[in-house]
Amino acid sequence: MTWKIVVDSACDIMTLPTDDVAIAYERVPFIIQIGNEMYVDDEGLDVEQLMRAMDASDSAAASACPSPDRFLEAYNGADNVIAITITSQMSGSHNSAFLAKKMLEEDYPKTNIHLIDSLSAGGEIDLLVLELVRLINQGLTFEEVVDKITAYQKQTKLLFALSKVDNLVKNGRLSKLVGKVVGLLNIRLVGEASPEGTLEVLEKPRGQKKALQRIYQELKQHGYAGGRLVIAHQDNAKFCKQLTELIESDFPEAAISIYPTSGLCSFYAEQGGVMIGYETQKI
Repeated sequence: MTWKIVVDSACDIMTLPTDDVAIAYERVPFIIQIGNEMYVDDEGLDVEQLMRAMDASDSAAASACPSPDRFLEAYNGADNVIAITITSQMSGSHNSAFLAKKMLEEDYPKTNIHLIDSLSAGGEIDLLVLELVRLINQGLTFEEVVDKITAYQKQTKLLFALSKVDNLVKNGRLSKLVGKVVGLLNIRLVGEASPEGTLEVLEKPRGQKKALQRIYQELKQHGYAGGRLVIAHQDNAKFCKQLTELIESDFPEAAISIYPTSGLCSFYAEQGGVMIGYETQKI
């Protein structure tokens, strides 16, 4: 039985960390529009160029989710398909993936397919993909994998820290006054993905050191005990190093993975932003 994991480009993992040819993998890209320019969020995207274009533009950047046909194309070619999308509270991607699932079930009723609303983005989606690879490589049945990944998702969370909010201001999601305060006072916005799939600000610490301390405090408060953790970052290797050292000082055997953010997550997190997916208890 062949397997395929399908994600939209809110996932930062470009290729699976496995040589198992029985697991295929495909990212279905968003389109990001800045002015009159369109950027496809696939493996060929120059994220640095995208960020420069966002900074240089006076108008808001926008994103467009993949179509159902694009998801349907990605679903083909395996006996068992597991798909994951960015939270349905932020995008129509999940709805597109759902419509494609229905079309696949009508055309290929023998194909097993399960669709996951991540209720999150970035690092938490990355975490779900890594767990799927682990489960599939155990030789479990489709139903067993679905049951276990459903239970696992209930034990994961997302934290984020933003140091720049220009695009949020341009899109009208934050006031210009808040945007200026964040920039002038070196404020960080620390937040989490809620159980309903919305991104909520928890605190506004001043400076990276305080943001780091707040992030680590949140990790431990929610039961992180040295399990798997994924840091997706937009050009902030320093924060990744500092958080890794902080975690490993308490949990030397912590399984930490670090990825640069995709185009879509860079669009949301902006320069210096981090999106951290973590297990709320050691699995």
